[in-house]
Amino acid sequence: MVTSTGMISMEITDPATRTREAPKASAGAVGPKLRVSGLNFYYGKKQALFDVDLDVPANRITGLIGPSGCGKSTFLRTLNRMYETVQHGRAEGRLELDGENLMELDAISVRRRVGMVFQKSNPFPKSIFDNVAFGLRVNGLARRGTLHEAVERSLRRAALWDEVKDLLHASAYKLSGGQQQRLCIARALAVDPEVLLLDEPCSALDPIATAKIEELLFDLKKQCTVVLVTHNMQQAARVADVTGFFLLGRLIEFNTTEVIFKTPARRETEDYITGRFG
Repeated sequence: MVTSTGMISMEITDPATRTREAPKASAGAVGPKLRVSGLNFYYGKKQALFDVDLDVPANRITGLIGPSGCGKSTFLRTLNRMYETVQHGRAEGRLELDGENLMELDAISVRRRVGMVFQKSNPFPKSIFDNVAFGLRVNGLARRGTLHEAVERSLRRAALWDEVKDLLHASAYKLSGGQQQRLCIARALAVDPEVLLLDEPCSALDPIATAKIEELLFDLKKQCTVVLVTHNMQQAARVADVTGFFLLGRLIEFNTTEVIFKTPARRETEDYITGRFG
């Protein structure tokens, strides 16, 4: 831009402003299950997330992509207040689940409604049965005579029942890596969460086990809302209904997966998807 004095000035757009102007996902008639407004997150004095606004549509798979260290996993952990287990972790902003402010609810009840599965499968040193029953017992949901039915239902929802129905009292460590991850999903599903968060659940799995997890996700979204962090952009393109791209702690763009991968609005998104960086 040329000024009145004839000098040239450069107009610099604040990245946070650009984020707020990014297109929102179009989910048709599907309303948001989770609504994130003005979210900032800090590890001590270091800020990791900047002014994130995001509506997570109900009964859809929301994919989150971006380079390592961009804030995807940190963002995921804010959605069920898991960040409170990290020393000096602090969130500012508003998180709503069906209109309720999650910041004001009991953290345990939040994590029951918003379950989480981590990158590395982490079965407890217990039997397959006791792994799935653990959450039911801790939350006082293990009614006499119904526990076995609840465990079976959860294992069926995780597409694992047929493989372990004769091994329920064997150690969970005897399962393969892919089976252990589906067991962790079954454990999370046992308490009937409304939202299921998955942090790179297939990163350590082979293609066959990954395909089983992805097939499972399509069934799960009929029963709950799914938010998936993945480094595998092909996976996001295959399973996500809507996708958000994070960069340096900011949500750069959020839209339907088709738009994000075919006609992204932001240059940063296009550069990442085409492999120019990240």
